[in-house]
Amino acid sequence: MNPFRNNTALSRFEYHIGENFARATYHIKDGTLFIDYVEAPLPLRGTGAAGKLMHEIVTYAADEKLAITPICGYAAAWLKKNTPN
Repeated sequence: MNPFRNNTALSRFEYHIGENFARATYHIKDGTLFIDYVEAPLPLRGTGAAGKLMHEIVTYAADEKLAITPICGYAAAWLKKNTPN
């Protein structure tokens, strides 16, 4: 089973590890994916779960031909560090 899910009913992406999951709330407007907030519960902090989630979000956006605009500071920093200019 793929740990990455797009939970459209709640407008959030999820990356599941066991019973926990990192999440990113989002909205899409005019061909742009806005990442509003990224968080990981305490059991997943420091495990790389949020980074794996971000990687999957970037792949999803590319597949859907969406630009990405981070609202969340974590998302902005991750994108700056991990994607080419």
